[in-house]
Amino acid sequence: MEQEGLLKKIAAVLQKLDVPYVITGGIAVSVWGRIRFTADIDIAIELLPQKLDALADALLKIDKDVYVDRNMMSRALARKGEFNFIHPDSRLKVDFWVLGGGSFDREEINRKIPRTIAGQTIFFISPEDLIVRKLLWHKESQSDRQLDDVTSILNRQKRLDVAYLRRWAKKHSISRLLEALLKKSKR
Repeated sequence: MEQEGLLKKIAAVLQKLDVPYVITGGIAVSVWGRIRFTADIDIAIELLPQKLDALADALLKIDKDVYVDRNMMSRALARKGEFNFIHPDSRLKVDFWVLGGGSFDREEINRKIPRTIAGQTIFFISPEDLIVRKLLWHKESQSDRQLDDVTSILNRQKRLDVAYLRRWAKKHSISRLLEALLKKSKR
């Protein structure tokens, strides 16, 4: 199973269970910025406690020998962290990021953008929200890859809501970084 096939199966599970989600990370960068290799699938989700078992059961039915740990899911839910799903046959890993329910998390889900992939609707993070997330990840990790990803999105997307970007950058104390990248991309 290729990345696209696994992405479709997981999106179908999330939609059937009514678990709000957005595809983020490297796959979203490939949609909104430059195409780049990514070894995993990153999905931000709003997970309610009453849906945890149903989600675990549905993920385990995707294929034989898949891995997901209910205890890790419970910890991710409690801490608003991450849990993994591993599909050994394809050697693919899915990182599920449980959103914390803050105002930016809600915006990220509300602003999701549908894309059709091989006949199926899959929801992606908006380019603006991806830029903010990437800047936040850079702030935590100091990873230049995050800045390269942001630059590629700024260069490729011609109709970004810059006022929206500035508003969230100010709230997250990443304005200086955003402005430097906007200037570099001649916006």
